[in-house]
Amino acid sequence: MFAAGGTQLFLAQLSAQLVEPVPAGLLGLDAIQQEMERLPQGCRRLAVQLRLNLAPDCIWAVLTDYNSLSQFIPNLLYSRQLWRRGSVVGLEQEGAQQFIGLSFRAKVELELTEHLEERRLSFVMRKGDFRRFEGLWQLQVDRAGVTTSLLYELTVQGCLGMPIGLIEQRLRDDLAANLRAVEREARRRSALA
Repeated sequence: MFAAGGTQLFLAQLSAQLVEPVPAGLLGLDAIQQEMERLPQGCRRLAVQLRLNLAPDCIWAVLTDYNSLSQFIPNLLYSRQLWRRGSVVGLEQEGAQQFIGLSFRAKVELELTEHLEERRLSFVMRKGDFRRFEGLWQLQVDRAGVTTSLLYELTVQGCLGMPIGLIEQRLRDDLAANLRAVEREARRRSALA
């Protein structure tokens, strides 16, 4: 586990500027911010954030439409809700990638906890093809109530034989693509409403 407060400090550093209105031109809407932290034993903690002019409820509805995620998240072959116990959900997902000419597939069973009031969706792998796979989706509305920031944080430790150092950039690209996919789906649904 991380040192006490490590994750919260990491997230606070990434999102600090979003609780205050950002002066025009400094960080525009649709600009993706990324941070990566190297942790012991081949773990990586990555965070990506995107500011949007979408209502948080619309984004939340997309994030929690578990059985439909594979319809718009790139490289996600399937996503299936296994069970629900109040605000805790069991989810099975499988993804696939082409990387350096090789095909790579990974399957995980996740336990997600929906923190609706905090607009946070945390997850931890219960079993799967990684040694560690956990993180969260977080929505924050700026003080002016104008923009919503969408934050995705992932801590991952590959299985034995998976060269995490070689796939760092791919992880960064994939996390950014996931945020863009959620944004596109939220915009599509918002236009239909």
